[in-house]
Amino acid sequence: MAAESPFTLTYATMFNPPEELHTHYDEALARFKRNLGQEYAMIIDGKDVFAAEKFENRNPANTDEVIGLFQKGTAEHARAAMAAARRAFPVWSHMKWQERIALVRKAANLMDDRLFEMGVVMSSEVGKNRMEALGDVAETIALLRYACDRMEANDGFVVEMGADPLVGFKSTNDSILRPYGVWLVISPFNFPGALTGGPTAAALVAGNTVVIKPATDTPWTARLIAECLRDAGLPEGSFNFVTGPGSTLGQALIEDPEVDGITFTGSYDVGMKIYRDFGAGRWVRPTILELGGKNPAIVTKNANLEDAAIGIMRSAFGLQGQKCSACSRVLIEAPVYDAVVSRLVELTNKLTVGDPTDRNIYMGPVVNKGSYRDFQEFSKVLSQDGVILTGGKILTDGDYSKGYFCAPTIAEVPFSHHLWQQEMFVPITTVGKFTDLNEAMKIANSVAYGLTAGVYGSDEEIEWFFDNIEAGVTYANRPQGATTGAWPGFQPFGGWKGSGSSGKNSGGVHYLQLYMHEQIRNRVRRG
Repeated sequence: MAAESPFTLTYATMFNPPEELHTHYDEALARFKRNLGQEYAMIIDGKDVFAAEKFENRNPANTDEVIGLFQKGTAEHARAAMAAARRAFPVWSHMKWQERIALVRKAANLMDDRLFEMGVVMSSEVGKNRMEALGDVAETIALLRYACDRMEANDGFVVEMGADPLVGFKSTNDSILRPYGVWLVISPFNFPGALTGGPTAAALVAGNTVVIKPATDTPWTARLIAECLRDAGLPEGSFNFVTGPGSTLGQALIEDPEVDGITFTGSYDVGMKIYRDFGAGRWVRPTILELGGKNPAIVTKNANLEDAAIGIMRSAFGLQGQKCSACSRVLIEAPVYDAVVSRLVELTNKLTVGDPTDRNIYMGPVVNKGSYRDFQEFSKVLSQDGVILTGGKILTDGDYSKGYFCAPTIAEVPFSHHLWQQEMFVPITTVGKFTDLNEAMKIANSVAYGLTAGVYGSDEEIEWFFDNIEAGVTYANRPQGATTGAWPGFQPFGGWKGSGSSGKNSGGVHYLQLYMHEQIRNRVRRG
């Protein structure tokens, strides 16, 4: 954003934005409200494509409001998108990498120009507060540029290898990373910008062509990304955008033999099914999966308790707990347990809940009826099996009556309870007391996930934490967020164990290479 001010928007800086940012958001919001309910096509082979059936994209803060009408794509549309991507691959992949990154950077510049429009759409279809939404768009832009930067920094990933010691011959060897072919990107509802645009940009910069399939709850943000790619001048078919149910359109895409690689972000169960389905092909193909988290924060008796309480609150309840990096488990050393819990409850009770486009709101609605129902079921279990310290209720009075609003919830249950293991993906976090750091680490590492983790304590405790925690992104003494806030080029995002498949974090120095495979070129000449 920022030709107009030195402020740089990230998830760490978003808590004190300049006033001009709110002014531009409000202007975009007014324009948005004048254009509600329009129909939006899929984009296949550079053309708008409409389906016989449609689905409504409704505002989770006001379910009476239809913000857009989208296409219910079919298996036929899946095949058409794949065919278009396959036809486009020879031209796109043989384009000089400098030309490819110029086009992707142009798309990033267009997103910069459309930052506030995209942010308002995201608030309205996801339920993100305005700063979270603008942060997501800013991260998307950063991911596009970072992919280009990594290709440029590595000079196209062409490396001269050793020369064979052949008498009478000159034998040279080069390593070159080349694209796989057609790449499928299936993105989630919670970060429809970054987790659509990031993998799409990496695939395109690497020379693959792409088919984008967003979550049905959030098709508009992905459509806006596709529009930026189109308006930047990418060749027809180099990217394709389709919308529709995962069970039909999504499954047809996964099963299509034209797919050479896939990036999926979502639940563990769905991701593992994709992994197994994708493995049924003719040969092993790259599968990049990010499959959720159950992220702990450990607070020791040596911690700054105010930083800990603020950081935990922000990570537990940002985006209504609907982040795979959300702080959903809090382990507190016994001597400071009461003080931390008391302050955490106090801060949580001050959170504002309501229309996420309102600048004074911190928490919007959960994304859909399923999440709304999940929150109520989890709250019921927690009230029966433990103690709810605050929250545990849905909000239904007045302006809340038409949306999926839930109170931020903190609960105490025994460490043996299954909700210390299960990803809930709603605004609920559990707290527990420990007396031994080794036991706390054992509890922290006892889950199937290993995405993010945080610690508050002394320097010595922090180093011990880093050496022992099983997680891909780790934070220490961070008031901006105990377990959240990853950013391209700063804290690349990815997980271990059941949280990720590749071992390489998005927005990091090793990520772009996942979208290419290596070819060795040996040349032998006499003389």
